[in-house]
Amino acid sequence: MFFAQYYLDCLSQASYMIADETTGQAVVVDPRRDVSEYLADAEAHGFTVVGVINTHFHADFLAGHLEMAARTGAWIGYGRRAETEYPIRKLAEGERISLGDVTLQIMETPGHTPESISVLVHAHADDTVPHGVLTGDALFIGDVGRPDLLASIGVTAEELGSLLYDSVQNKLMGLPNEVRVFPAHGAGSACGKNLSTEKQSTIGEQRATNYACAPMSEAEFVALVTAGQAAAPGYFAYDADLNRKDHDLYDPAAAPRPLSAEEFTALRADGAVVVDARGPQEFGTGHLRGAVNVPADGRFAEQAGTVLSPQKELLVIAPENREEEVVTRLARIGFDRVAGYLRSPEDALTAMADEVTPASRLTAAQLRTALDGEQPPVVIDVRNCGERGTNGFIEGALHISLGELPRRLDEIPTDRPLVLHCAGGHRSSIAASLLRQHGFADVSDVLGGYAAWALLHAPVAA
Repeated sequence: MFFAQYYLDCLSQASYMIADETTGQAVVVDPRRDVSEYLADAEAHGFTVVGVINTHFHADFLAGHLEMAARTGAWIGYGRRAETEYPIRKLAEGERISLGDVTLQIMETPGHTPESISVLVHAHADDTVPHGVLTGDALFIGDVGRPDLLASIGVTAEELGSLLYDSVQNKLMGLPNEVRVFPAHGAGSACGKNLSTEKQSTIGEQRATNYACAPMSEAEFVALVTAGQAAAPGYFAYDADLNRKDHDLYDPAAAPRPLSAEEFTALRADGAVVVDARGPQEFGTGHLRGAVNVPADGRFAEQAGTVLSPQKELLVIAPENREEEVVTRLARIGFDRVAGYLRSPEDALTAMADEVTPASRLTAAQLRTALDGEQPPVVIDVRNCGERGTNGFIEGALHISLGELPRRLDEIPTDRPLVLHCAGGHRSSIAASLLRQHGFADVSDVLGGYAAWALLHAPVAA
């Protein structure tokens, strides 16, 4: 048996290729949209990809099932509850897919979404204990898939939570302890709240250490897994819907074009949104008015999908030689409307000097002084609920997480200065730039975030 995990750090997303080395038949599970790595591996090993399985309708990225099928002729498989605009193979409980001696077996594990499945991997068709189980978003290392995402329109979190209870507590925990667990996501994903950095585990380890796998009643389980979930990024519903549709294929050869300062300016004037992928410090030194700062060094795709719209045409400013990387990462979440990018941002920004402005960034000490002044600013905490509960918060701060910010702009005062902070200064730069783009005039963010504030206010040892 050939078994490979492909892990994408930016989206904390795992996909898999399983093949029978004797027959050369392979199946790819939960592929991302840029499929060249899977195809290269298949070619290098002499495999033929005969099938592509999505464990569910993904909300956090645009899957590569259509691209894989177009390039290989493979069938596309989903759980039997799935409905799509393109032809699919509906996979039911207990169904076995033979690649030769290597065999895949379907487990229906709804709860994260109604159509969710897991895939048992048997290295030999007659093995009584599977080699492993690809759990999709049903079971993570240290967590389970959240049942409250907008991906499941028409089904309540409580209904899905009940289904998830059976999938996790009865079906998955019913497997032998030694079965390896291979999830679709790891730490950082918004598809759960307590995901581990580990890329694989075992049923036994999860039975012993995963809070959601401990014996409990259904009511206790539902209350536990639905509590404290961070706001879902705004693009999740868009991607979940697009993954059902027969959409345009990703073409890696159709590279975005470099734009002159004049072309860039004209497109910007016509309403294209500038996404500036440089770091917060560079962005703060000088950026185009109205540009949204989403640093490439971080969870770029997820954060871009949180504060940008897939319906808007985008213009990219990227760190040197990372333009195509940024565009590819946008494509992974279905943001294809990229008009082009500035080849030499520093030179172009110099040429557009009249449109360039710095961003106001305060130290924790400067914020303290401002709060003690005659007209204290409104402090906005853009961290998630769990961070506030664990690490503390600035008294009186308005709490609107980054994920909620685009849909809660009308709650933000317009008659006072605004100071935003996150944990360390990355998300607050994104959030502050979004507010400026929406016309808020006096906006700053805190250098070093809440960590710097907490350090400033830490008690001094005697």
